[in-house]
Amino acid sequence: MTFKDLRAFLDDLGNDLLHVSQPLDPKFEIAAVLREMSAAGRPVLFEQVLGHPGTRVAGNLLASRRLAARALGTSEDKLFDTYARRGAQCIAPVAASEIPAQEVVHRDPPDVGALLPLLTHHARDAAPFLTCGMVLARDPESGMRGMGVHRMMYKGGRRFGILLANPPLSVYLANAERDGKPLDVAIALGVDPAMLLASIVKTGPLGPDKMEVAGSLRGAPVELARALTVDLDIPARAEVIIEGRIVPGLREPEGPFGENTGAYFSNQSPVIEVSAVTHRRDFIFPALVPWTADVEALLALAGGAELLRQLKNQVRGVVDLELVPGTASFAAVITVRDCPRHEVRRLIHLALNLDRRLKVLTVVDDDVNPRDPREVAWAMSTRFQPARDTIIVDGCEGYIIDPSSAGGDGSKIGFDATRGTGSQFDKIDLPSAAVAKARAVLAELGFASG
Repeated sequence: MTFKDLRAFLDDLGNDLLHVSQPLDPKFEIAAVLREMSAAGRPVLFEQVLGHPGTRVAGNLLASRRLAARALGTSEDKLFDTYARRGAQCIAPVAASEIPAQEVVHRDPPDVGALLPLLTHHARDAAPFLTCGMVLARDPESGMRGMGVHRMMYKGGRRFGILLANPPLSVYLANAERDGKPLDVAIALGVDPAMLLASIVKTGPLGPDKMEVAGSLRGAPVELARALTVDLDIPARAEVIIEGRIVPGLREPEGPFGENTGAYFSNQSPVIEVSAVTHRRDFIFPALVPWTADVEALLALAGGAELLRQLKNQVRGVVDLELVPGTASFAAVITVRDCPRHEVRRLIHLALNLDRRLKVLTVVDDDVNPRDPREVAWAMSTRFQPARDTIIVDGCEGYIIDPSSAGGDGSKIGFDATRGTGSQFDKIDLPSAAVAKARAVLAELGFASG
């Protein structure tokens, strides 16, 4: 089961959804609650927001593998396989018969901040930021549709700064600016989880339309409607739509902002001038706090699952992949089965080149759980020799939000922590029958195990 919109997903969460009835300030307080509940993987719905009567805010909606699996209607152990299988099918969008996202219309709003509960997340953030706005645009050269999640700094009135560090939208803007023209954009807020995931999938310049990917992930076509003030289609069941244009040739200070790296980052970025805000009558505003489990689950699916699919197609023996929590997907662990050392080295070079974010890669055997830091540390301590098993790749492109590269050159490193040959590397274990009996005994005593 997948979901036609955000509300259907929230309804399905039932008692798992924590309802906060106390009025909270969108400046710091909502983000603080979400960060506190992130480690527990608990989704939260804020029933009252100071300064915005009648508006609710929802966050931590993908803050665990369990929630991500629920969003795709599958089990945790089949999460990556389900994502990869559905993502390759592609279901074309359809015209909407009704448009809840346009129930209320504000054309040329003088103060977007008065309409929407824009969140300020961190102590040194320069302003409120949109962190999970799904930005839609069309390439003025090819007409191709693109979408992605890009942070946006509220500058007051009806202006936002937008960090466009990644294609395809960065390419679309360059094509528009070459002709001295603005780029139409629409920002969809509060979409169903599958659509949000599709928006950050890496499809490549000749890849499928992300709206088709969204349809395949949700198991039903996305319903689209025409925007009111820009030449774009928008998801009809979104909670909020912001329409506007990126001003050609203009760059202004944007940030500092507490990024997914856990550090503050500033940039000279393009500017959006808003032409309309539309929304449902009782809209629910989405929240996504950087450097939390919520972001990590999104990156793990959209980035990790795609990288795993590519590697499985090119290297024999690749089994699983985990993007290390807390690293902004800069670090990963890959498990392999019966993979010779020369193939492990090829795998390391290939993975580090396929994903420009990836900076630190550890490869372990499939008797090691890549999601258990203790087991990965054990493999590094007992199966790895620094002089023999370290691969360093220099002269790489530094990722823009990585504070250690400052947007310049970078380097990457891979660790081969596989056992190779020899019984001295075998992992100690217990007979499976004894483990099963122990778990049964503990279950009778009321203890969860394993």
